[in-house]
Amino acid sequence: MLTFFVIIPVFIAVFLFVFSSAKTARILAIGFQAALTVWAFYLLLLCREAEVVTAVGDYAGVLGIFLRADSLAAAFVLLTSVIFLVLSIYALHEDNSRLFWFLLFLLEGALIGLFLTRDFFNIFVLVEVSTVVVAILLMYDRKRRNMAAGMKFLMVNIIVMQFYLFGLGYLYMLTGVLDMEAAASVIQTLNPRDLALPYALIMTSIAAKCSLLPLLTWLPKVNTMPGARSSIAAIMSGLHIKSGIYLFIRFQEVFGGMASDLFLVIGVLTAIAGVALALTQTDIKLILAYSTVAQVGLIITGLSVGSGYSYMGALFHVINHAIFKVALFLGAGMIIRLYQTRDIRNIRGLWRGSRMISIATVMAIFGIIGAPFFNGSVSKYLLGASVSGALEWVIILINLGTILVFLKYAAMFFGTPPEKLETSSAWRCKLGAILGLGALCLGLGLFGEQAIAFIFNAQVSVDALGYLEKSLIFAASLGVGFVLYRYVLAKRLDSARPILQRLKALDFGFGVLCASMGVFFAVVLVVVGVWGA
Repeated sequence: MLTFFVIIPVFIAVFLFVFSSAKTARILAIGFQAALTVWAFYLLLLCREAEVVTAVGDYAGVLGIFLRADSLAAAFVLLTSVIFLVLSIYALHEDNSRLFWFLLFLLEGALIGLFLTRDFFNIFVLVEVSTVVVAILLMYDRKRRNMAAGMKFLMVNIIVMQFYLFGLGYLYMLTGVLDMEAAASVIQTLNPRDLALPYALIMTSIAAKCSLLPLLTWLPKVNTMPGARSSIAAIMSGLHIKSGIYLFIRFQEVFGGMASDLFLVIGVLTAIAGVALALTQTDIKLILAYSTVAQVGLIITGLSVGSGYSYMGALFHVINHAIFKVALFLGAGMIIRLYQTRDIRNIRGLWRGSRMISIATVMAIFGIIGAPFFNGSVSKYLLGASVSGALEWVIILINLGTILVFLKYAAMFFGTPPEKLETSSAWRCKLGAILGLGALCLGLGLFGEQAIAFIFNAQVSVDALGYLEKSLIFAASLGVGFVLYRYVLAKRLDSARPILQRLKALDFGFGVLCASMGVFFAVVLVVVGVWGA
């Protein structure tokens, strides 16, 4: 049955390529996508009992190609289906060509295939397919800057995947198999130092996909180029980057959690750098894009701690981040259309101008900063529940940085709009999409324990006193953040200080990006090769 999760989005893509000129065809496509979402929900139910496996072809054993769905893979498939359903509703009344719809659903099929396959080479093929599709979507409007951004994205990813391909070849030489589970069994018998080279090569490519330090500037800049559609930016920051996190999880399982301490440090530094870069931006999409980098760093930190609760909190934060970040990007697209600017300094009075967009955006902001009763509060509670000492304070400070970023972002709600803002009746679908995601942020916060038990088939306990303590820490962080931003940072961030201008305009060229990948590769190779861990 798993093959149909890949085939159905491709079928929808072809259907819309032929009939997309008719509004009825788009509604039918939404119906197909809704059915796929229900089926993904059913798959998650099945995976609570046992892993679902589909053999592709007639080959037996590890020589065959298998699609496997456990609770983690099923959760990512359901998340992908939900996000694309929301995007389909959001874009229903947009004047998109049949090529746009074709590429959109083709991307969904590639991502779902990536989450279901456990074959190393299939991963390479599917990542390459999704890369080409995303590059075309970035160049869709054929503006000069978008064409340059799309080509840069494509060329960087070609280099990134060469690291993966060389690492895969070396790993195949050591293990003799391309199946993840079979390779993991062989790897347990090998000396960790013998795995240093393939591990460093593969993890360099995955780190680039996750936009980890020092590779964190190119992806936000590319994804938020002026003229790029908000739905594409939402997919990139809300979902596509999660494919890198998913691969990080899977390959850490294959290699037995190798170099976890190194990635713990990298995750913390990425989160701090993401916050700093987000604070210096004035483009609302870049603020959101760099906050994604910070949240990815936080997720990698939680995945690398080694504790059950922190690991589960990081997994839940992946789901939560996709939901509130897609809501924020789609809302930002509507705000840009209302004000005809992306500069947050020129956007004021949104609460008076459009109450519904404001409500949805506020709920998403409450989610990402970890406000009590919203989904981010549960995942961040679990992230910090089993850590202590310096790392606990680091997580608190990272969340304080997130609060500062969104205090800056929330400034657009206040004041008086420059003129009467005109909305369209065609926006009802857009408003319904972002309000639905905002409501989901609240629902997953109120029923966080039950959601984790259902999605990941894992039992966690959110202690009432512990949650109250974290809520008080959040309240204190919010107060400190408000005072710090209002009386210290606000004027300084708007100043023309050279260091702030450099951070704001930071954008690595192609050569620097390649050099950064080389540095990252060398560090991982030395750490694993010298210390064997």
